[in-house]
Amino acid sequence: MIVILQADIAEDSPEYRQVLDYLRHKPNISTRVHREIGAIRTVTEIYVIGDTMTLDQAEVESLPGVERVVRISEDFRVVGRHLNDPRASGFEYHGVRFDQDNLNVFAGLCAVDTPAHVERMMKALRDHGQVCTRMGAYKPRTNPYSFQGHGKACLPWVFELAGKHGIQVIAMEITHDSHLDEIREALEKTGKPTGVMLQIGTRNTQNFELLKAVGRQSEFPILLKRGFGITLEESINAAEYVASEGNHKIIFGLRGMKTNMGDPHRNFVDFAHVPVVRRLTRMPVCIDPSHSVGSRDGSPEGIPDVFHVTAQGVIAGANMILVDFHPAPTQALVDGPQALTLEELPWFLEDVRIARAAYEQRRALAAKR
Repeated sequence: MIVILQADIAEDSPEYRQVLDYLRHKPNISTRVHREIGAIRTVTEIYVIGDTMTLDQAEVESLPGVERVVRISEDFRVVGRHLNDPRASGFEYHGVRFDQDNLNVFAGLCAVDTPAHVERMMKALRDHGQVCTRMGAYKPRTNPYSFQGHGKACLPWVFELAGKHGIQVIAMEITHDSHLDEIREALEKTGKPTGVMLQIGTRNTQNFELLKAVGRQSEFPILLKRGFGITLEESINAAEYVASEGNHKIIFGLRGMKTNMGDPHRNFVDFAHVPVVRRLTRMPVCIDPSHSVGSRDGSPEGIPDVFHVTAQGVIAGANMILVDFHPAPTQALVDGPQALTLEELPWFLEDVRIARAAYEQRRALAAKR
């Protein structure tokens, strides 16, 4: 059960205390309080855990300061889209809006290599009206001898270049909670010229201690990728781990499943789950076509598979695209064979625009029924 208080009910108000006292005196019931701070109003949500079927919903709703009570049966208490659930979805971070109604493109380097390449990438994004990018500083690799990323050493100049070229949000994977401190320190030293979205990669989707660590902080939003060898439900529960610790700024990423049934693609594309995740949860949905396809191969008409797969996700309603680009793919230290070139960036963005327009037309058509 979720008890949603009226807007701007303060923690020191008598209404707030009365609701909590009422719930805490019920047997076999515990509570957890979350506050959603929005641009217009702040909403307090009380998550009621335990034998909630013994609670009279009408009685709880009659308490002073209560706006609505939502009964839930799914495991996804926080991120789930529940029946008659009025809570707003999405969030704003560093001037960029993330929700289930919009679309943001995060094109960039899978792994940061040189300042020259990073600057060329960010300049190209700026020149084409983009304010988001992906930049990998920490790279978990299957092979222990493969390049693991420059780590904290590259953070200051990556952030400075982002500020120079107007990049507002950088999606950056972390693999350990110590990386949070390294990112904070680098942002402070450079004057916070940009924002960072913490990416939890597919290998860490069930690293529960890391999930709880990023959930306990509210400074950075989270991009959580689906685990490549687990079910969709298990991956959404990983997002619930983050949300249960207090951080609700979560984007759910689809990046393909680890199975040879997807050959010759690197992973079996799972973008048909875009509308499923949007239906089951309130999280914006990201697609990662580069790690799904894993190559620059294209169809007979000359359209790369990465474009086709991206369009599949966008036309299904995706809200974010995480895609690999590189100024010189043959020189990339990680995943060069799948990286698109800077010359292909305007083509890619226009192809995305066409797919998004088709989605909007489909949505308008459905609204007429």
